[in-house]
Amino acid sequence: MGKDSGNRHPATDNGGNGAKQGADVARLDKWLWAARIFKTRSVAADACKNGRVMMNGTSVKPSRMIKAGETVSVRKPPVTYSFKVLKCIEQRVGAKLLADIYENVTDPKQYEILEMSRISGFVDRARGTGRPTKKDRRAMEAFAEPVMFGFDDMDDEFDFDD
Repeated sequence: MGKDSGNRHPATDNGGNGAKQGADVARLDKWLWAARIFKTRSVAADACKNGRVMMNGTSVKPSRMIKAGETVSVRKPPVTYSFKVLKCIEQRVGAKLLADIYENVTDPKQYEILEMSRISGFVDRARGTGRPTKKDRRAMEAFAEPVMFGFDDMDDEFDFDD
């Protein structure tokens, strides 16, 4: 049979990384990871599966092939980021090279929403921050005290023995 056992196709053989030589397309989940939009490829794939990644207003699968020139919208609440694909890659690159990979075309109003949410902060306790402190507990008790709701003088108005 010779040296080549027939397991590899010469057009796709580039050292075993699975990408085609001179590829002008890339899998969406790989591109989102390689462009450092998501920290891991599995997180990128989960975002696609859960409908947080859209192209042309429709949700897309992680296996969708993207081309240069397409626009990808990623919803990371409370903001929806938009990126124009300049180069299709499937291997992660350094942060300094990201300007060659995509162009951020996010609407400036989205950044205003992000800033407003940072300023307003959360009224509720963040989940996983542990038990309330003694000061927090006293503040909650003072907030929910019966006098506040007018139940303190309830005994004066009603005579239950009659």
